[in-house]
Amino acid sequence: MSGNYGVPKFVQSVEDFSRSLGLTRFHLVGHSMGGGIALHYAFKFPYKVGKLVLVSSMCLGKEIVPWIRVLSGSVALRSLGMAAATIIEAIKWLVSSVYAPFKFVNPLPQAQIKLGASMTTLKEQTMVLVNQLSELTMPTLLVWGVNDSVVPIGYAYAAAQLIPDCQLQVFEGCGHSVYKQKAAEFSRLLTGFLS
Repeated sequence: MSGNYGVPKFVQSVEDFSRSLGLTRFHLVGHSMGGGIALHYAFKFPYKVGKLVLVSSMCLGKEIVPWIRVLSGSVALRSLGMAAATIIEAIKWLVSSVYAPFKFVNPLPQAQIKLGASMTTLKEQTMVLVNQLSELTMPTLLVWGVNDSVVPIGYAYAAAQLIPDCQLQVFEGCGHSVYKQKAAEFSRLLTGFLS
């Protein structure tokens, strides 16, 4: 799959989308890699973001779960990632030839692998914005699961101390996907913050 899937491309996509809708100011919510993109967008277009919500967001520290570093590494991208994508495409073709209505969900999308490769190396996250957090001008909500095994919860506590207008909500009994694991509570929190 060709194309640039780096953070700047996704930030520009958000900007293009907001312009196409005629939005001059809006709230932005991002989870994990999406949180990293939302954070970059907030720095590039601060006058457009009314409120910012980061859920288990990347770009707040260097550490991240090893399997993401491995899958996102350039070697893995060129070998394992591309090989996995090729195998998945072959399986999709075979299944669709035998059973046409079957819908196959690609568990390892190329765009996600390439985006991850633009944000991490085999050692660490590379797009860390901790030193800029004090410059955020919009009200910000950080949401984390206390048992997040992908992005350490310590980053949430540290970021909350650096962001001027920040609230932090930590959910007990949750991991990386609070919005799924505590959907009702997350929805109430989000509605209250964005109102």
